[in-house]
Amino acid sequence: MTEGSPASPARVSASGWGWRHASRERWAVRDLDLTIEPGERVLLLGASGAGKSTLLQALAGVLGGDEEGESSGGLLVDGAAPTRTRGRAGLVLQDPDSQVILAKVGDDVAFGCENLGVPREETWRRVREALDAVGLDVALDRSTAALSGGQKQRLALAGVLAMRPGLLLLDEPTANLDPAGVIEVRSAVERVLERTGATLVVVEHRVDVWLPLVDRVVVLSPEGGLLADGAPDAVLRAQGRSLAEAGVWVPGFPPPLPARRRAPGAGLLAARELSVGRDTAIREGIELTVAAGTATAITGPNGSGKTTLGFTFAGLLPPIAGEVEATGELRGAAGVHPIRWKSRELLTRIGTVFQEPEHQFLTATVRDELAVGPRALKLPAAEIAARVDELLQRLRLDMLAAANPFTLSGGEKRRLSVATVLATRPRILVLDEPTFGQDSRTWAEQVAILAELVDDGGAIVASSHDRLFVEALADGEVRL
Repeated sequence: MTEGSPASPARVSASGWGWRHASRERWAVRDLDLTIEPGERVLLLGASGAGKSTLLQALAGVLGGDEEGESSGGLLVDGAAPTRTRGRAGLVLQDPDSQVILAKVGDDVAFGCENLGVPREETWRRVREALDAVGLDVALDRSTAALSGGQKQRLALAGVLAMRPGLLLLDEPTANLDPAGVIEVRSAVERVLERTGATLVVVEHRVDVWLPLVDRVVVLSPEGGLLADGAPDAVLRAQGRSLAEAGVWVPGFPPPLPARRRAPGAGLLAARELSVGRDTAIREGIELTVAAGTATAITGPNGSGKTTLGFTFAGLLPPIAGEVEATGELRGAAGVHPIRWKSRELLTRIGTVFQEPEHQFLTATVRDELAVGPRALKLPAAEIAARVDELLQRLRLDMLAAANPFTLSGGEKRRLSVATVLATRPRILVLDEPTFGQDSRTWAEQVAILAELVDDGGAIVASSHDRLFVEALADGEVRL
């Protein structure tokens, strides 16, 4: 094989394979029998928590050793244990932040190639090709810390594509991308597959995005084994309804939407001639009022300032110019400007859900995580327990109450991060991509809870690329 030639496509086989995290009683995956032939393109589906991400991490050889969990059966890539074939598989994780390694964009994309011993000239040729393929048009010396969440997702994909793996593993690669970016990334993956013939396994809730590219659909069962396996049209036609009832996003079977009362109340928060940014303004002249009983969506392409605007409204970033003012009952004794409020004053007034759930976790169990906010408010123990139990049940986290938050699936982490803020019952909830990683059932339950919060007189400001979420919940939209 020459320096610039692609690797041969990999073969995957599982025989009774399973994995259980060390802190869990329940197996993440169990009794899996599966063969993926070289060059196949597989869409891996399943309800949130069915083990999709666990399987991808195992195939990449990064799941962990005996001290991190217990395995059963066999899992092979090209006839060998995945830990012995590292470099054959390239994995793009759900959380792009966890894959950013180096400080500059070019160095980060080159990292995998350098570890594989690819010559320098060939490495940098691949770096430029990969960045072009994913549509990340930034300088090679651009700081990775300055990238938006969606841009980091493209960066992670570029780093994997540059390695030219024989097995391409994608864990929700378009979760935080704008609509144009979704098509751009899928097209980039398609071009890579056509050029290399690599085997593809992609986990994605946006089934319709990947159907034109895949030739097989595999659905994991939360109870172990498979719910379905076959050609995409055949699987979705024969089992579409039952898969939708199990939480799989099936085209033509949308989740139920909550009924909204939509009765706006008094203003709670107002932006006047607001300019937002980290050091310099990226958006200027914003005028916006957040009223009780309303949900406001912030939409726009990656890098347009959605997260920055949300954080400024939440009192976590100071305005570059202009001001954000609390009005009416939200102001109380805390004062006019949220940026000057203490954390305890923010707790019941403005709650924030970050794009990266791990940035909010503080404890060793899901139950304790939900109790952090109520304990800070010094609520009675019985009240804390009642709030925690209700959220555990409604967001389908009750079976995970004793689990370590960092071992949850991406969708479970997102639900937990939303629940930790709901536990303090703030008047305003600022959310950054609140629905990523959700199956259709957990999506519907989460949206229903948020709708109740708004209809009971709360308010929501949410940055989102999820059009269904915006249409279901938003009373107004700010397009950046």
